Amino acid sequence: MKYLEEVTLPAVQRGLAKAGRERAQLDISSPIMVVTGVDEQAFMQSKAAVQGQLAFYASTPAYRPVLELHGWGDLQGAANDLTRAGRWSEMGELITDEVLNTFAVVSEDIAAVPGLLRERYGHLVDTWQCTVETGDRERQARLIAAVQETSPL
Repeated sequence: MKYLEEVTLPAVQRGLAKAGRERAQLDISSPIMVVTGVDEQAFMQSKAAVQGQLAFYASTPAYRPVLELHGWGDLQGAANDLTRAGRWSEMGELITDEVLNTFAVVSEDIAAVPGLLRERYGHLVDTWQCTVETGDRERQARLIAAVQETSPL
């Protein structure tokens, strides 16, 4: 979120100004990582999956500026070293709870997710996408409806 606020959106504003356009003429869309679950086991599986995804992203040089903005530039090198060594299963362990909470919406209460999305991203993006598996079609439908109700659009 910090990179979005401090780097991306100011760059978008400069581009819009240069083009003579207004912010309202542009839809900013963002995928949002979410860690949650219907029970502790599902939550821990979700957490491990997102930690692995974040570690993969961290391993790429393109993400170093994002990590450096948070003071975690060394994470990129460590993740890259594990990638080069083929130690993929260990990469998620590099992602601390602090890093996880910075880059993902994390809640053991699945019902809180829609409000957390709105609170964290509603003022920054116009459209978001996220994946949350509930393991139950009815619960999934209710969650989708709740997220759509809190969507910025």
